[in-house]
Amino acid sequence: MKAEYCEMQKSFGEIRLFPESVDDLWHLSHLVCPGDLVFATTLRTVEAAQDKLRPEKLEKRPVRLGIRVERVELHAFSNRLRVSGTIEHGMDSGAYHTLNIEPGFELSVIKRWRPRDLERVERAVKASIHELVHVLTIEEGEAEIFRMRQYGPEGVVTITMGSGKGGETDSRPAFFSRIAGHLAELKGPLIIAGPGFIKDDFARFLRSCLPEVSGKMLVVETRRIGAGAVQEVIGQGLLEKIHEDVQLGSEVRAMDELLMRISKGLPAAYGRDEVKKGIEYGAAEEVLVADSLLRDEGIVSLLDRAELQNARIVVLSSVFEPGKRLEALGGIAALLRYAIQ
Repeated sequence: MKAEYCEMQKSFGEIRLFPESVDDLWHLSHLVCPGDLVFATTLRTVEAAQDKLRPEKLEKRPVRLGIRVERVELHAFSNRLRVSGTIEHGMDSGAYHTLNIEPGFELSVIKRWRPRDLERVERAVKASIHELVHVLTIEEGEAEIFRMRQYGPEGVVTITMGSGKGGETDSRPAFFSRIAGHLAELKGPLIIAGPGFIKDDFARFLRSCLPEVSGKMLVVETRRIGAGAVQEVIGQGLLEKIHEDVQLGSEVRAMDELLMRISKGLPAAYGRDEVKKGIEYGAAEEVLVADSLLRDEGIVSLLDRAELQNARIVVLSSVFEPGKRLEALGGIAALLRYAIQ
């Protein structure tokens, strides 16, 4: 993401945002909210003035519109963010229109920017300079490749021994070769994770056949494979060692701390009512919230109040395992400075 900060008065003003990937569209889906004013260039149907005798002949032309946002929808699989609302600036004022924002488009957002919004913008801008990290989890007979998005791990492909052309006669070298085939085009860092020695054997194989990929390789021990191993990798802080986008690691550690406190009866709160009570008492040190609740006005009001008390806000992706656990606890929780009755 690229960002240009325009005129700002205290926390209100305009930021021009230039998404470059589906990660950036995901960030925008949480930055653009109902009630915001957004400007973008879009296609709008215009009747050709010289063709009065054929009014059915319409054409679409690029026009710049300002829309008061009513609805925001992310379509990750089509790489598109749909922003819908009423036109306030530009042609057809008062009409309803949907902006289809894709990587490479520019979107100007005018709103009151909360500290957590500005933190998200900076995170997206910082992440754009890094290449995507991939994690390969492997054990005897099975391997899975994950692409690390900013909202969590995205499964790419699963390879199992015996599923190739050799069928049941598929040997370990053939298994390794098929995995390497999926890694051949990688440009960014690669983490190889799993239990036992097979990960080390595969790393040696990769160094011999794909030295350009293995040059950015890190091998780590995990208890599991699959999504569980990816979570272990994040929890160990390995992404931070590769680059500085620490959000996913913060999510894992914050959720682990919350569950530990709950299990031991230490100061913590979860669920809307308990968290509200903790904030009212000024006891909230860190508030965890699932991103699926960021459109809830009651939750937003709680977060604003917590920020006024200098509480840290950690927004957890609801498509990542820690965020799913938080949703099971009501979607919001807090680490408290002291116990409350």
